[in-house]
Amino acid sequence: MLRGVSAISVDKKGRLALPTRYRDGLIHHCDGQFVCTIDHQLPCLALYPVPEWEVIEAKLSQLSSFQPAERRLQRLLLGHAFDCEMDGQGRLLLPATLRQYAGLDGKAMLVGQLNKFEIWDEQTWQAQIRQDMDTQAESTPMLSERLADLSL
Repeated sequence: MLRGVSAISVDKKGRLALPTRYRDGLIHHCDGQFVCTIDHQLPCLALYPVPEWEVIEAKLSQLSSFQPAERRLQRLLLGHAFDCEMDGQGRLLLPATLRQYAGLDGKAMLVGQLNKFEIWDEQTWQAQIRQDMDTQAESTPMLSERLADLSL
């Protein structure tokens, strides 16, 4: 459902407008309700439609608070989770703490990842893509079994 990359802007109030091509589908899928949190491995944000977030939240609730790695992941994802509602103009308000984490101030990129969007600072996104392309070119002979069976 959520695919493609779009250049967007984050205004001084921390609002971003979702591209119009997504809006109707998202209103139908989640009534314009989202949860935004940090990506625990990369300097970007993860924006989930609420039904998709509920799947993630159920998985997180199954983790043990007695296992440090599991508790750390819960703390990072749940502790930074913020409810967002799309307004009549298709905008979402991102809290300052999340914008600061991802370095969002002005130009940004909205990247569809099937069940969620990633929100990147534009320059960080460009650097990440260059790194991903370089890594992919270097690691092609060492594909995992699942990637080796994937025909694109």
